[in-house]
Amino acid sequence: MRVVIAGSSGLIGTSLVASMRAAGHEVLRLVRRKSAAPDERGWDPYAGRIDDGTFEGADAVINLCGAGIADKRWDDARKQVLHDSRVVPAEVLSAACVEHGVPALVSSSGAHFYGDTASRLVDEEAPGGHTFMSRLTQDWEAATSAAQAGGVRVVLMRTAVVISPSGGVFGRLKPVFQFFLGGKLGSGEQYFPWVSLDDVVSAYRFVVEHEEVSGPVNVAGPAPVTNAEFTKAVATALSRPAPWTVPAFALKTLLGGEMAQELLLSGPGLTPKVLERHGFHFLHPTLPAALNAAVA
Repeated sequence: MRVVIAGSSGLIGTSLVASMRAAGHEVLRLVRRKSAAPDERGWDPYAGRIDDGTFEGADAVINLCGAGIADKRWDDARKQVLHDSRVVPAEVLSAACVEHGVPALVSSSGAHFYGDTASRLVDEEAPGGHTFMSRLTQDWEAATSAAQAGGVRVVLMRTAVVISPSGGVFGRLKPVFQFFLGGKLGSGEQYFPWVSLDDVVSAYRFVVEHEEVSGPVNVAGPAPVTNAEFTKAVATALSRPAPWTVPAFALKTLLGGEMAQELLLSGPGLTPKVLERHGFHFLHPTLPAALNAAVA
């Protein structure tokens, strides 16, 4: 297949490009500069500009664009960046798929679509929440409406926290635990959705290759855990104790109340119903398996 990927330089994108090519697919990478390699095509989503011929013969477009949610404290300006960096590329790629007859658009989304589900587990049929992150994710998905209306097969990848050997949340937590400072966040009772990087990459390739998959897809490990359970598993994987509790007020002081509450002190209990129904095989079906692979 011929696949066009936007956002290919990030944690998921880098691994996904390699995986798609290893599977025999041709990959073109959209870059926000003048193209400098045969597999690159330049684009500027904010100007609505994409190099001519980019979508010629394309079987699918994968959209991984979006500024890092936890990279900076949230203020009004940062929230606008988070919003625009997701919605604008999704709108541009959605319109391009319709204009150029691309059959499929696989677009990133987030687990926070559902907001805080307390003690409930949710699948893809659950409604969206009402927090900032929930509204942001809903706008992100709505930005693909032109493609959906134009008959494009649209898949919305509601992705959990990615467990990777380097980078991502685990990359940030690893030194904390190694210096014996690990601990649960707040009560620890909140769900903490997770998925291994290998399984995220495999899931993207799976939905590209399986034309029967469309709509929202929860990309999360099939064994949900709470934050307390996540903390214990990380400590075990790194052979470190984690006796501490980081109080909610400390997290809110450090990160800001809204950011700490939505990202760390609450969370959705995600279940990957759609992937399981279509026969997707998880390489790391449990959190210890994912963590052990990341440590190794």
